Amino acid sequence: MTTARDIMHPGVECVGENQTLTDAARMMRDLDVGAVPVCGEDDRLHGIITDRDIVIRCCAEGRDPGQITAGQAVEGQLYSVDAADDADTVVDLMSRHQIRRVPVLENKRLVGMISEADLARNLSEDKIAEFVSSVSRPTEAPHV
Repeated sequence: MTTARDIMHPGVECVGENQTLTDAARMMRDLDVGAVPVCGEDDRLHGIITDRDIVIRCCAEGRDPGQITAGQAVEGQLYSVDAADDADTVVDLMSRHQIRRVPVLENKRLVGMISEADLARNLSEDKIAEFVSSVSRPTEAPHV
């Protein structure tokens, strides 16, 4: 059985909840990633910030990314998987919630991240096609 631990990218670095979005953006640049986990002073995962979050929730609103903390910018429900969860559980969670990356926890501590690329390297073509189809489907438009 393939587990989240088998699929994940280990050694994930967090941006601190009191660090700025500028710090988060620099971290993304330096690590060549599109998202970083946000961890608190308690060393617990508080959320994830994406490059898109910084642009949409900060820059596009005319706010200064050097004045907004990562903790202030975290929004929405945080989904995660346990390192021992099987691959089907991971794909199901990511598909159901249309998310492209998910943190992996062990004993409530962040131990890795799973992205679409990690799935592509570790799962069958059929599983990948099913996943891509589910996260790429448009959300329902509001009724007018």
